[in-house]
Amino acid sequence: MPRRNWIRLILFLAEIVLTIAYGFRPKPILVDTLAVQRGLMQETVREEGKTRVIDRFVISAPVAGLLRRIEMDVGDAVARGQVLVSLEPLPSIVLDPRSRAEAEARLAAAEAALRRAQSTTQAAQADADLAASELTRIRGLFAEGFASREQLDQAETEAQRTRANLRSAQFAAKVARFDVEAARTALKYSAAEGKTAPPEVVTLRAPVSGRILKIHRESEGVVQRADPLIEIGDPRALEIEVDVLSADAVRIKPGLPVRIERWGGDTALEARVKTVEPVGFTKISALGVEEQRVYVIAGITSPEADWDRLGDGYRVEAAFILWEGDNVLQVPTSALFRHKEGWAVFTVENGKARRHSVEIDHRSGFTAEILSGVSEGDVVIIHPNDTISDGTRVRPRAG
Repeated sequence: MPRRNWIRLILFLAEIVLTIAYGFRPKPILVDTLAVQRGLMQETVREEGKTRVIDRFVISAPVAGLLRRIEMDVGDAVARGQVLVSLEPLPSIVLDPRSRAEAEARLAAAEAALRRAQSTTQAAQADADLAASELTRIRGLFAEGFASREQLDQAETEAQRTRANLRSAQFAAKVARFDVEAARTALKYSAAEGKTAPPEVVTLRAPVSGRILKIHRESEGVVQRADPLIEIGDPRALEIEVDVLSADAVRIKPGLPVRIERWGGDTALEARVKTVEPVGFTKISALGVEEQRVYVIAGITSPEADWDRLGDGYRVEAAFILWEGDNVLQVPTSALFRHKEGWAVFTVENGKARRHSVEIDHRSGFTAEILSGVSEGDVVIIHPNDTISDGTRVRPRAG
């Protein structure tokens, strides 16, 4: 075979080998990247909360009674001293035939007892009159010497005894008359007989000026003592109530700035922590995990005109700013992964992934502060997976 043909054959075979080798060569892995940059960074704790009126007044029934219908609605303005609720005495019971018969029998028995007491009083009056006359006669005889001292003492004792019996009989007659009146009242004031006199009315007034926040009972009906009836307060005096994990609550202090987001307005609101309650409570999370949480109360510091659409019980999202810094070197937290005893990131250098151990400090929900390991402008891989290692060929995803 001529030499020229040999050269062509060798080149053809080499081309085949190179094609096969290129076909089996690992392709670069598509990755998402982002440049390390400097800027404002905040370390925050984010939790959902709700608004609440600072001073809420619950008007309750001081006594059991009949509630008159409340004609006001939620949101109506009220002035201090304005009548909010009216209570009437409870109506009398309705007498069924058996109860009416029993009441009539009690009335008849009371009237008979009254007649007996009156007869007893008359007999006691006669005894008292006789004893008084006898005492007068004995005193005259004693003065003339025809009666002894013993006879005079007996006459005085008998007069005192009969007077005491008379008073007792008179008291018994009064009691009998009261029993008769009570028995008659049971028949007279039955609910079926109607009202004979205007009832006494207990009025409950507003302790402060504000608006009605809630009406517990609107329709007329019987209420018991201490039943809540209506709530009032000033919806312009709002605060934010947020329950946070107890581990985060120990890092939150009064006066800490709070940013109120996702409340429905176009811009975030500013607030300050007022109180971190010293008592925690157990709450079951959406995943069924028991969590110890603590209520944190924040006061809104933004102008009222910016949040005049907020009301009591509205949902908000509170971001407690634990730390804030300018010109902070930072990377997305999704670019970090554990390596040995610390943290590391992958950078893209000449089409390959290079692992760099980094030292981090503050972390927010999406970014972490970098103290050392990478520089501004370095391109890091975000969301690195298990297929990427030091030296792996990578290619940034378009866009």
